Amino acid sequence: MTLKPRPVTPHRMFLTCYEDTFNYGWHHVDLFVHDEYGREVNWVHWTVEADGPEAADASVRREEPSLRRTTAWEPKVSAVGGQYWTAEARWDNPAAEPA
Repeated sequence: MTLKPRPVTPHRMFLTCYEDTFNYGWHHVDLFVHDEYGREVNWVHWTVEADGPEAADASVRREEPSLRRTTAWEPKVSAVGGQYWTAEARWDNPAAEPA
C-alpha cells in the first residue's frame, strides 16, 4: 500500500494537555486531527491557566464550547519524562467539523 505524501482525510480527533514538567512556563492544550493511518492532518493549540486535565476541560468549555471530550483523560509520560494526558474529542455539531 502506498500512502499519499500529505495526510488530508480527518479520521480521529483528540485533545492533549500537559504538565509543565521542565518549567518552560507554557501551559497549553492541543487539539489534534489524524488520518486513518495515524498521521497528523492538522492541529491547533491554546494557552491555559494551569496544567492538567481539569484546566484543559475548563479552557475547552470557555474557548470551544461546541467541542466535547468523549473519553476519560489517559495519563502518559513522554520519552523525556514529561507527563501529559490525551482524550478523544468531537464537535457537538458535525457540520462544524473541518472538511
